[in-house]
Amino acid sequence: MTPADSAAQAWGGRVVRLLRDRENHVFEMALPQGRAALRLHRAGYQAPAAIRSELWWCAELARAGLPVPAALTALDGAVLVALSDGRHASAIAWIEGDALGEAAKPFDRPLAQVLDLYHALGALLARMHKVTDTLTLPEGFTRPRWDRDGLVGEAPFWGRFWDHPAASPDQRATLIRARDALRERLDGPVGLIHADVLRENVLMNDRSVSLIDFDDSGFGYRLHDLGTALVQTLAHPEHPHLRDALMAGYGTNDTRMVETFTLARALASVGWTMPRLAPGDPINQSHLHRATSCADRVLNRL
Repeated sequence: MTPADSAAQAWGGRVVRLLRDRENHVFEMALPQGRAALRLHRAGYQAPAAIRSELWWCAELARAGLPVPAALTALDGAVLVALSDGRHASAIAWIEGDALGEAAKPFDRPLAQVLDLYHALGALLARMHKVTDTLTLPEGFTRPRWDRDGLVGEAPFWGRFWDHPAASPDQRATLIRARDALRERLDGPVGLIHADVLRENVLMNDRSVSLIDFDDSGFGYRLHDLGTALVQTLAHPEHPHLRDALMAGYGTNDTRMVETFTLARALASVGWTMPRLAPGDPINQSHLHRATSCADRVLNRL
């Protein structure tokens, strides 16, 4: 029996298929009452207390009517189950919809429809932040920090991106220059954020959107959620239109700060690759190129 099969039994379910293999292994799981997503959490990435905190937050957002996946309790009433291989498993409600897209791929629908979806996404992020500010966090609530130190401090949460071994001397110089600038520039309201609003984590249903994958959620600058939502479209010719639609939905006109947080996410993603990808993986260079190109453009405007 595989670890996924064993985990599914804790919810009285069975594994249908693997959906994603990134920070977590995510499976579609069949339950007597319908479909669910089963997550096998990467060992050592998030502590059990942090995972329980994430599940609590999502449950509260879902209870408030937001389209996010609520935690499902196992047969013994727990929301987190320890596995024999040292990992933990959780299960969340199934959210219907198709992903907004994939990184580096063009959109498969007319631009007007995509702009409507980005406007809806901005509105959803604003609503999520506002609802979150009404919550009283329970004792022991803990999540990563996407504040100044977590993004550009001495030990960022996703690693020292400026020390990437695949970076050329020129690229490293640009990364250091960008880090120094952001240490002075990052500012704005802080609170719980999703922190990973990538296209594959936004599901579409007609003109409405839902958010999934809160695994990287934490305490950070609120506009970082907007920057993350825009980082995958930096090379798209329609990027400025997507940015403006997202900002309009959210209710901000601070273009400079949104672009600053887009750069912050591009830099963080360089750090993310270091412990996860082989040195020769082409994604290393694509992330480095994206970050340095974004830095050249954004820093000239600061």
